[in-house]
Amino acid sequence: MSDNLLEIKGLTVEYRTDGGTVQAVTDLRLSIQKGETLGLVGETGAGKTTTALSIIQLVPNPPGKIVGGEVLFKNNDLLKKKPDQMRRIRGNKISMIFQDPMTSLNPVMPVGYQIEEAVMLHQRVGRKEAQQQSAKMLELVGIPSNREGDYPHEFSGGMRQRVGIAMALSCNPELLIADEPTTALDVTIQAQVLELMQSLRKEFGTAMMLITHDLGIVAEACDHVAIMYAGSVIEYADVKSLFTDPKHPYTRGLFGSIPSLDEEVDRLTPIKGLMPDPTDLPPACRFHPRCPLAQDICSQQVPANTEISSGHVVSCLIYEGLVPGYEE
Repeated sequence: MSDNLLEIKGLTVEYRTDGGTVQAVTDLRLSIQKGETLGLVGETGAGKTTTALSIIQLVPNPPGKIVGGEVLFKNNDLLKKKPDQMRRIRGNKISMIFQDPMTSLNPVMPVGYQIEEAVMLHQRVGRKEAQQQSAKMLELVGIPSNREGDYPHEFSGGMRQRVGIAMALSCNPELLIADEPTTALDVTIQAQVLELMQSLRKEFGTAMMLITHDLGIVAEACDHVAIMYAGSVIEYADVKSLFTDPKHPYTRGLFGSIPSLDEEVDRLTPIKGLMPDPTDLPPACRFHPRCPLAQDICSQQVPANTEISSGHVVSCLIYEGLVPGYEE
C-alpha cells in the first residue's frame, strides 16, 4: 500500500486525428501526498492539461484515448472505474478549477444554483442545506452571499474564478486540480486568488496539483515541482532544490529566460527553437534538437530517470555519464 494520495504510473494518452496520432502524454510518472501542493510546469503543448483531464477521465473521446498506465487515487485505479463511479468521485473527492471560468460555468444558471447542484449531488442533502453551503462557500471566497442569484456574465474575471474555486471546494475534496487558475487575471487579482487558494487549502487540508507556466507562482505556492516537456516529466524535485540547483538543460533554460533582480544582464537567454510537433516527435530524448549540450547519442538513446539526490529525479543522459555536463 502506498502513502501517496495520487500516484500516476506510466500514463500514456494519444489524440487520433486525420492529421496523424498526437502523442500528448507518454509514460508519465507522478505522485502527490496528502496535503501537499505539486506544481506541474511546462510550455504550452507539454501535456499538462491532458494529464489533469486524464486523472478525472474527461479526456474528450474521440479523438483522445488513454492507451496505457495507471492513475491510483488512494490505491484505487481510476482508469478502471465505470462512468457512474467516476461521477461520484469527480467534483466530490477530486475537483478541478478550469483555466477559463467563463467556459466552465453554465451561462444560463445563477452561480449559487451551480454550487448547490454539486452539493446536492455529492453530499446527499436537501435544497435548503445546499443553499446554506453555497452561501457559506461564496462568503469564504470573498463574494457576498446575496449575489448567489447572479449569473456568470454579471461577474468580473477574478470574481468568476472565485466562484469556480468555491464550486471546486464545496464538497471538501481530498485533491484539487487547478489548471492555470490565474492566467486570465491581472497581476493584483492573481495574487489575491493565489492567497485565497493557499488559505483554503490549509483550512481544508486539501492536496493540490497546480498547473502553470509561471515559475514565480510555483515558488510561492508549491512544495514539489514536476517539469514537463513534450508529454513527459523530465525533472522532479522539491521547490528549494529545483530553484537553487536545476539540473536538466530545459529547466536551466526556463530559469535563464526569467529576469533577475540580483543580476544585471544585457539580454536574457531564451531556449532556442519551438516545442516539437506532437505528431512527429524527435527520437530518443525529445529535447535534444533544442539542447545546447546535445550529442549524437541523445538522438539514439532514451534517457532513464536518474535520482541524483534524495527526491531529485532527472531524465537526461548527462546524469548517466554518457554526455558531458555543465562546467560549474
